[in-house]
Amino acid sequence: RSMCISTREEKMRSIRELGSLPPPAELDKHSGKSTEALKNSIEGVNKKLKKYSHINNKAFDQYINFSEQRESLLVRKAELDQGAEKVEELVSSLDQQKDEAINRTFRGVSAHFKDVFEELVPNGAGELILRTAMDEAMEDDANDTDQDDDSVNADSPKKAKDFDANNPDVNLYRGIGIQVRFSAVGENYLMSQLSGGQKALVSLALIFAIQRCDPAPFYILDELDQALDASYRAAVANLIQKQATSTENPTQFIVSTFRPELVAIANRCYGISLQNKVSRIHPLSKKDALHFI
Repeated sequence: RSMCISTREEKMRSIRELGSLPPPAELDKHSGKSTEALKNSIEGVNKKLKKYSHINNKAFDQYINFSEQRESLLVRKAELDQGAEKVEELVSSLDQQKDEAINRTFRGVSAHFKDVFEELVPNGAGELILRTAMDEAMEDDANDTDQDDDSVNADSPKKAKDFDANNPDVNLYRGIGIQVRFSAVGENYLMSQLSGGQKALVSLALIFAIQRCDPAPFYILDELDQALDASYRAAVANLIQKQATSTENPTQFIVSTFRPELVAIANRCYGISLQNKVSRIHPLSKKDALHFI
């Protein structure tokens, strides 16, 4: 049995070494020849083939195999190209949505900031500005040439109203700045040019503007009025009271203070005292709270 198996394998190997068979039309050409004539033809062909003995007899089979692999790879490449195109379309769509969201948020916060600042400073005005690399370079040049100039040209930065909603490209901008004025006339000033109390007021205006754009259920503010003048403390207290009693987006404010203006508009007052190195909290009436501070 092993001999038969060995013989079969040898014959199969011989068949594989023959390579590809000729097409049927080629076989029909020799169907009428005698065995002797066919042998002579084979001997003649073998003599001609000797000069091609170095050629790979399996080249045609390999060509067919490689051609099939090439077709498979081309199909796979087309699928990957199509997938890459869809990914690029998705990224482009997400970038556009991102730019539109930033544009929309900036416009909303900017509009609310303007309104809030006018409520806090009736004779003043404030606005958010979009800063570009060119603006930063111009400001650096201005600071280098004139260190004593405390004012800023209101027309040089990119303002909220100049932001193109139809073709937003937030990659052109480097950040957001604030410019304000505290009187009906005069120059606009940037945050770096304001006093500590003015910076605190502008910061509160920005917080309230964001709150109006994206309301939160409550806020905890620690001595927010500590650096404010009495008139501004009263304005902040009125603004907090207005927002807390708003019918659209009522918000709870939990505030610590040592000033009477916020106590006057509070619904509930609590005092915190230190006894034996332990902080204790207890409710107070508004009268006692004013006396407490």
